Amino acid sequence: MTETREAMLRVNQAGEFGAIRIYAGQLAVMGDRSPLSGEIAAMAQQEAAHRERFDALLVQRGVRPTILQPVWSAAGFALGAATALIGPEAAMACTAAIETEIDRHYTEQLEVLGDEDPELAGMIREFRDDEREHRDTALASGAERAPAYPLLFNAIRMGCRVAIAVSKRI
Repeated sequence: MTETREAMLRVNQAGEFGAIRIYAGQLAVMGDRSPLSGEIAAMAQQEAAHRERFDALLVQRGVRPTILQPVWSAAGFALGAATALIGPEAAMACTAAIETEIDRHYTEQLEVLGDEDPELAGMIREFRDDEREHRDTALASGAERAPAYPLLFNAIRMGCRVAIAVSKRI
């Protein structure tokens, strides 16, 4: 397996783990009191299923996960909790930003893979479609009404790009 595919698996598994932690932070703040809690819990379950499949593929292919999982655990939970404290729309803005970036990231990976690895490409394509649904749900749920939406959206996207770059290597 090429280093590129190893990096893809490592970063994708880390991203799914981070998403789970973001939703955990949001739900820790919002509980089941918000009308959006059910949507967030459903997205979290889907991310957990993605992570399980990437975990299995890491083991199957002998790829080590990122050693930064403790960092992504704390950072993801903190980001989720902070956005939920701002309000439900900010929590949705967080989802919209991250899923916009993940859509871009997964699409780039599919272009690199081409027909070389149908198993991995199939997973990435499936998960990308799920992430697009999460983004669309977040936008439909008021993400763009969050306070300082453009600033929040772009700051979170930038943080996501940094996390992707670091997790590919470490």
